[in-house]
Parts: sequence; structure tokens; C-alpha cells
Amino acid sequence: MRYIFILLILSIVFSCEQKQPQEFLTFGDYRAELQVSDTDLLPFTFKVKDANRLIVFNAEEQIEVNEIEYRNDSVFIQMPVFEALLAAKIENKTLNGNFIIEGKDRVVPFKAEKNNTRFNVTTNAKANISGSWETVFSPNSENDKYNAKGVFKQNGNQVTGTFLTETGDYRFLEGVVDGDQLKLSTFDGSHAFLFTAKVTDSTINGTFYSGNHWKEPFTAKRNDNYNLPSADALTYLKEGFDSLDFTFPDANGNLLSLQDERFKNKVVLVQIMGTWCPNCLDESKYYAEVYKQYNEKGLEIVALAFEYAKTKEKAFAGIKRLQDRIDINYPILLAQTGTTSKTKAQEKLPMLNHVLSYPTTVFVDKKGKVRKIHTGFNGPATGEKFEEFKAEFTEFVGVLLEE
Repeated sequence: MRYIFILLILSIVFSCEQKQPQEFLTFGDYRAELQVSDTDLLPFTFKVKDANRLIVFNAEEQIEVNEIEYRNDSVFIQMPVFEALLAAKIENKTLNGNFIIEGKDRVVPFKAEKNNTRFNVTTNAKANISGSWETVFSPNSENDKYNAKGVFKQNGNQVTGTFLTETGDYRFLEGVVDGDQLKLSTFDGSHAFLFTAKVTDSTINGTFYSGNHWKEPFTAKRNDNYNLPSADALTYLKEGFDSLDFTFPDANGNLLSLQDERFKNKVVLVQIMGTWCPNCLDESKYYAEVYKQYNEKGLEIVALAFEYAKTKEKAFAGIKRLQDRIDINYPILLAQTGTTSKTKAQEKLPMLNHVLSYPTTVFVDKKGKVRKIHTGFNGPATGEKFEEFKAEFTEFVGVLLEE
């Protein structure tokens, strides 16, 4: 796969070296498509503000992209925070190329042209899916099966919402109900999700695509009283443990642990995360603000990064990119490279029953005792759920700080 990636880049660079006329993105609305299967396209929209800046849209989410490079007839669009790259030739205001995540050896065909419609609609909606849905992904596979909660708002044909799982949400989904067909998508540079399904007023049955490397069936039934298990009960300390113990390096090679002076008599949040993880990004944005608000009151945060980057140098480059882009002032330590395996992560933190999710937050009190472990993160796309989390978080941290 790495050989294929190199050929793709070389082919674009080669085309640039043929003294092609300079081409630039032109102002306006674009509709992009990722080819996730032989027959299925994942659409998203973006607006070019000028040759060096564009905005990607997913429902209420707006992602500003300002790392854009031109080489003759080609454009290279680097998505913020993540290593994801859109590389394409520009021909008559049309883009043709690939969405590339080098570190994961993933390449997805990509094209875009002037348009502002995400999904075309031909028929009035035959169902309204506004509300909550009890959902099961991979319902016929004991190994892959997991539960979720769908929450949607529909206005005419237009739909927005997300799926909440025990480990986080599927972020900002946007789409339509066209007749009895549901179509939802999101693209943020890491997530490239497409959901297609047949719907009634009480059922949803369809397929979920994650890029072109994974797909699975899902089924849902309307249930406004359905709730997932508490995120505070999924991960816990094994019997005989009451504290967390680790020692990992920062970018300067300094080893940090909870026994260090900076953490003594402080409330500490230990964030288990990865720079490649969109839910971790949502959480990190929130924690960056929390740290600014509560650090002087006695709160410390330390993140443990579990990275798929093959080398420490690449991993720390990704960590620095995350810190710089969203202004993180708390330390991020490198816990693991070369894999995001949760089993391997749990080996680094053997006092935990498991690492079920990136992210996971361990709340440590001033005496160094673990008081709570919160699995996953349901961010801004979940609406009321996110507001409830913030209220509970603020209250609990306040109690710990006052002790």
C-alpha cells in the first residue's frame, strides 16, 4: 500500500513538472465526493473563501482549512490537526485526485466541482426520523456488534444528527430522507462516514461506510426512552488498586508521572487519547478551555497519547501540531507508537480493567486516588448530551477542587 501511495504522489508531482499552467481554486461553493465503494459516493460540501482558505461544512460544524499548496496544475489541501491530505489536479474548476492518510496507508478516490448540494432529492420524505433511535451496528456478528443511540432532527427532506455510542459520537452528520431512503455523511479529515438506509416512521435499516476500508449493517427502532449505559461505569480500576501509575516522556525527553511535584496536592485529569482521533479532538478543545479556567484553582491535566505513527519523531510532530492548532497548554506525553491497539494500551496501564475507548478520562483527587473514570466523549454534535456532560463535569471537578 505504501508503494501505491508513493506512486500517487509521484504521478501528481510528475504532472506538475511538465510546465503546466498555474491553476488555483476559485471562489465559491463545491460539492466533493469520496468513492467509498464501487457504487457508493460519500458527499460533502466546502466553500473556497480565497485561493489559500476554504471551509468544510458538516451540519452546524465549520472546519477552516488554511494549509493549501499549489504546484502548477495541482492542489494539496492539508486538513487541520490530522495528517489527512486531499491531493488533486485542477481542470476547468473541477478537482480529481485522492484523499490520503499516509500513516494508515489509506487512499480514497476524490473529486469535487462547483455545486452547493450535498445530496440530491427527487421525492418528498415518506417518514420523519426526528427523535431518538435504539440502534445496533453489525447486529448479526457477536464480535463486531455494538449498541448506539441515534438522535436526529428532520425538516422536510433535510436531516441532521448523530449516533452516540459507548465510546463517543459519530460527530456532525448531515443528509436527507429522499422518499424512503436515508442518506447521511460527514467528513472532517479523519472521519469519512456515509450512512444509507431504508426508513419508516418506526424503523431504520441500512449500511454504514467508514471510508473505503470498512462497512457494516445497522438497524434501529424508534425509542425516545432509550439510553446507553453510563459512561462512568464502563472502565474501572482492578481490585487492589486505588490509584493510577505511569511514566512517559514529553517532547523534550523528560519523563513525567503523577508522583512529580507539579501534580502534588492537585486535582488531575489523565486523558487517554490520540492525535488521530476526532472524538479526542473534540475533548481536547474542551479541556484546553477547562485548563485555562481552572489551572490556577488547582486543576492539572496530563494527556497520554497512543499513536499509530511509526516513529517517536512523527508521533511528537503530530502532538505538537495538535497543541499548536488548538492552543493546548497542558502536557501531552507519548505512551505508545506504531499501533492504536487498546489491548496494548491496557498493558501500559495494567491497573485498568481495559481501555475501551479513545478518549477516556481518569479523575484523580488531591490525594492521588482515582475518583471516577469516564469512557468516551460525546461532543458538540450530540447537543443536549454535550450540555449535560459539561454541567456534570463542572460540578464534579468543583467538588474535587474544594476538598
